[in-house]
Amino acid sequence: MSMSVPPSSVAERLSVLPHTLPACENARLVLFAIRRMGANGLADARAAHAMFTAFGERFRRPLMLVRALMADLATSAAGPISITHCCCSRMTHAERALMHVLARVELYPDNARVLLADLLGIRRVDGILASAAVVAAAFADEGRPITC
Repeated sequence: MSMSVPPSSVAERLSVLPHTLPACENARLVLFAIRRMGANGLADARAAHAMFTAFGERFRRPLMLVRALMADLATSAAGPISITHCCCSRMTHAERALMHVLARVELYPDNARVLLADLLGIRRVDGILASAAVVAAAFADEGRPITC
């Protein structure tokens, strides 16, 4: 006997989590860290372990910069930023926007600024955009550029 989910439930789930995970493993790594820190605080051990596993001995810079970005996002946002569980195979609109900001901030800063302003609901995002830029640079400097 097989069970299926009613179509209305599938449609509801897809409306809450409409986007698939990025194909880029570096984007998935930073998304995992963001989700863990968003749910459990900036000192989340699993986020730190994931960064250590990915970057080896040079994990501190990217980890500290992701923590700083998360602190900036949390203190600057005009409203809540929706994130889902770290093991979820889909993304919210907010998570996708943040991944696009991190992927575009170096080459398309004006595009990233607009996306970030929409995400946070504020007009002046230059400080947070700088935090996103250094996170993207830290990943790129270690040979792990974030792409979408």
